[in-house]
Amino acid sequence: MGKSTKPNTRFLPKGLLIIYEDRDLLIVDKPAGLLTIATDSEKTKTAYASLTDYVKKGSIRSPHRIFIVHRLDRDTSGILIFAKTEIAKMNLQENWDQVSKTYIAVTHGVWKNKEGKIESYLAENKAQVVYSTLDPSMGKLSKTEYKVLKESQKYSLLEVNLLTGRKNQIRVHFADEKHPIVGDTKYGEGQKSFQRMALHSYSISFKHPLSGKEMFFETEIPSFLTGLVGGYEYPSSSSRP
Repeated sequence: MGKSTKPNTRFLPKGLLIIYEDRDLLIVDKPAGLLTIATDSEKTKTAYASLTDYVKKGSIRSPHRIFIVHRLDRDTSGILIFAKTEIAKMNLQENWDQVSKTYIAVTHGVWKNKEGKIESYLAENKAQVVYSTLDPSMGKLSKTEYKVLKESQKYSLLEVNLLTGRKNQIRVHFADEKHPIVGDTKYGEGQKSFQRMALHSYSISFKHPLSGKEMFFETEIPSFLTGLVGGYEYPSSSSRP
């Protein structure tokens, strides 16, 4: 595994931060509002395009490139992993079920059960809306663990552990429980009345795809999320028992 390098932020969009980089990996903290990869309506303003420019240092002739390992929704912030080699990408994706991912979310309402597990089969319709079904032949089994960290009269701050990694999984499961994520206009409220969606990819742990070394990364939680419940100081990994 190569040494961590100091990033040249000249080619990065505002808010996109490099957490770690070596010859195989590029791990970033993605801001809300930035796509992971291109869509039919947006081709250039993406984390993938910006990081491709970064590794190429602005030279289109550069042989350097990056590979998508996983994605975050446009309005979800936090940790996003890219590979710098195809071997690293394939290794990570083949062992993705061993990757541990923790999210922080704020939902509407106060939960009766302060912690638990949500399970359903998730499917997607032609309008690209994900939904839960009881028919295992139609969807993929999806499991989400949650724990309430703090509540206010209107909102709940939750720690969320993804046991599976399906598209829109957390958003659909919380909407199913009648506690949609704050600012989620697709599965919750219909109009945009918040500055962003209150979902953040907080930490991730995995084995380095080449060296096998245990890797762990965490980010700062956006103040918008904790501010909804009157503030909360989430303990970092170094201060937890």
